[in-house]
Amino acid sequence: MQTIFHPASSRGFADHGWLQSAHTFSFANYYDPERIHFGALRVLNDDKVAAGRGFGKHPHDNMEIISIPLAGDLRHEDSLGNTTIIRQGDVQAMSAGTGVAHSEMNANTDQAVEFLQIWVFPRERDVTPSYSQITLDATRLENRLEQIVSPDAAGPGVTVQQDAWFHLGKLAAGTEHSYQVKKPGNGVYAFLLSGEASVAGQTMGKRDGLGVWETDQMTIEVNADAELLLMEVPMSF
Repeated sequence: MQTIFHPASSRGFADHGWLQSAHTFSFANYYDPERIHFGALRVLNDDKVAAGRGFGKHPHDNMEIISIPLAGDLRHEDSLGNTTIIRQGDVQAMSAGTGVAHSEMNANTDQAVEFLQIWVFPRERDVTPSYSQITLDATRLENRLEQIVSPDAAGPGVTVQQDAWFHLGKLAAGTEHSYQVKKPGNGVYAFLLSGEASVAGQTMGKRDGLGVWETDQMTIEVNADAELLLMEVPMSF
């Protein structure tokens, strides 16, 4: 088993006034040659957008883009014809493929919106763009790891064009959980949203990240009530 630990404080930080963003991997003005990506996981941005502000229409191609709101409401519009509100408890995925333009705006005028923006390199280039969105059943997150992203259009979870699986769980203190890697050669990037846990033997606190690879399973011991996101991705692609 190989691991790499990224404390929350080691991330790149940007304050644009209307946007505060923490970058786990190199992004925009933050560049670290040792932090370009973890396998096919290219971007993990922890964003907070002021009321009424957001990202105007901009293009993407050949990237799987996953958005997970943590607080507030995010308005999404894209060139595929989708106009929707993504709320806490929702998960959205967009396969940019041959090209798509979209905007992401805070739908609230009285509070910030907080969300994770995650990019994954696709399995194949120049696929037809697509969009999917789900609302999670909160009860299924309690003390278990619920699948929220997968390559299977039948689900559960939103669909991406990569052999990647994401799981999210709200785990109680004192419990122990095991994650089985779904595809040989994949690695898992763990991101602790809150609480405290030991993942693959590494103690983690709020917003810490841990990459784990060259193993087929990992153990999670929960020290304080925790919300944990696991992102399994190919290490070579």
